Amino acid sequence: DFGWSSLGDVAEGRPQLGRLVPVEVYRLLKYTVREVLLREHDGPAVDDLFARAGRVAGHQLCLNWLEIDQDIEDFLDELAEKLVELKVGILSVEKLDRQTMSMVLTMAEDLDCSGLPQSGETRCAFDEGLIAGALEEFTGDDFIVKELDCWANGARICRFAVYRLT
Repeated sequence: DFGWSSLGDVAEGRPQLGRLVPVEVYRLLKYTVREVLLREHDGPAVDDLFARAGRVAGHQLCLNWLEIDQDIEDFLDELAEKLVELKVGILSVEKLDRQTMSMVLTMAEDLDCSGLPQSGETRCAFDEGLIAGALEEFTGDDFIVKELDCWANGARICRFAVYRLT
């Protein structure tokens, strides 16, 4: 199983190059892995793999960088601050129903898709999983996150519908 320690000591291992890499390098890795997976699996199966990986990342992000003993609004604010700090994107809450824990979240300047050519498809399955994983770790409940709008399908912002499973 993946654990935070699997990331290693970046400061020790990269004393001159540091922690940051260009977005193009991240996308080169992501989209070449996606291309290889598409040779053996259909698109929905590949998206599911990325969403599952994102879910693991969201759990780890929450466990290692976020405070879980707070209300949902403060948690979402802290998650948004961390995602900006990590240069993943600019997360905003469009709608939040505290009772059902359903929400609509948006992500501007998304690491996965902002600036991509239009393909008519959504491209942020990893983000779907990341959001779900963080919320699951925060609440202890299961979540479904579905991307509604994406830069790659013509929107200028990513929009995610978020539902708690009951």
